[in-house]
Amino acid sequence: MNIELARFNMIEQQIRPWDVLDQDVLTLLTQVKREAFVPEAHRALAFIDTQVPLPAGQSMLEPKIEARLLQELEVTRDDRVLEVGAGSGYMAALLASRAQRVTTLEIEPALAALARENLRRAGVVNAKVVEADGARGLPSEAPFDVIVLSGSVAEVPQVLLDQLKEGGRLVAIVGQQPVMRAVLVTRNGAGAFQREELFDTVAPRLSGFGEPTRFTF
Repeated sequence: MNIELARFNMIEQQIRPWDVLDQDVLTLLTQVKREAFVPEAHRALAFIDTQVPLPAGQSMLEPKIEARLLQELEVTRDDRVLEVGAGSGYMAALLASRAQRVTTLEIEPALAALARENLRRAGVVNAKVVEADGARGLPSEAPFDVIVLSGSVAEVPQVLLDQLKEGGRLVAIVGQQPVMRAVLVTRNGAGAFQREELFDTVAPRLSGFGEPTRFTF
């Protein structure tokens, strides 16, 4: 397989048509090598428009979903980011390329180890993997400028919304199969949240998320 041609085709045929037009994001997708974060047994799927299986029944999201979420968050070099669901570490690597610091939470030990090793091999120094229940967030290091849920939830727990800074952004895929929707939540004040619906999709449920709680806006 011609890896660079496959990467080019992924960007031009999958990601651009999904309204990912931010040139900084597109350039980043050429720099952070997705194939390095895909388990060897599934490496042939690295650039295909599909979810890639991971240990513990989890999956990497489709490339176009990862790229669209990254674009919508508008991460800047001053941002401190919390990711819930490290997976293979790929999204953390993308975020770390734009942010000041990324902390990614992973409840599954096998995935935490995989993400930690992938980030180490990729030379990502401003992202750390914490083995913890992401449904609780990380209050000891809050508030965060950006929170990313790299999987689906029935609804976003209030405890995560409360860990956003004023002006902070949270992105998540919310709902029940077969109807889920990516949403962007912005914190406008002490208890004020604005929700924007982005696009319909389906994603695996994040480990550790039980019965839904309510949005507060």
